[in-house]
Amino acid sequence: MRGGSGIERERLDLLCQVAEGIAGQFGSSCEVVVHDLGRDPDHSIVAVVNGHVTGRKVGDGASRVVLEQLRNNHQTPRDHLCYLTRTPDGKLLKSSTIYIRGGQGTVEAILAINYDISRLMMVESAIEELVSTKEPQPAEPEKILNINDLLEDLIQQSVALVGKPVAMMNKEDKVRAVRFLSRNGAFLVTKSSDKIAKYFGISKYTLYSYIDMKQQEGKTT
Repeated sequence: MRGGSGIERERLDLLCQVAEGIAGQFGSSCEVVVHDLGRDPDHSIVAVVNGHVTGRKVGDGASRVVLEQLRNNHQTPRDHLCYLTRTPDGKLLKSSTIYIRGGQGTVEAILAINYDISRLMMVESAIEELVSTKEPQPAEPEKILNINDLLEDLIQQSVALVGKPVAMMNKEDKVRAVRFLSRNGAFLVTKSSDKIAKYFGISKYTLYSYIDMKQQEGKTT
């Protein structure tokens, strides 16, 4: 985990000003979040306007997008614009993720925009029903979660990947689940190894050995 601040104060103030401007332009349904990637991912949010949209606040942890940036450490990631997310309480959001680079070109911060389109979708659905002869087929949006919820979500995904409950998993199944968690940044979450080891009924030593097995195989293939 990184500590301290990875972005200059003036640039951070400018990002906060931009966040206020965007949220002011589009109203209370538009949440704008600033993540400082130089901070602990558990507390990466340094500014949030209209946090009621997702229930987040300053000092909260990273989302999946932030964890992926930290895990992959992309030097030139592409901004992710106009995609769908969903909050735990069911709000449908139109989201954009913009990577903010420093003087050396390294990503220092993320500006995230989440616009609640739930009511607009209801209006669209009503209009669609009037003018169309077939029902729309909405895609399943990804979830937008706080860091603790994200870890739980990743664990459940790993279990679904194996296809059997933990009580029925053998060693190979657990290795597969742990490798999935490692690939998807679960171990970037503070104290995640304790929770993951307990969930799968293994020691932390065994957990790390599963990860090391993956690394060793990568070196020999």
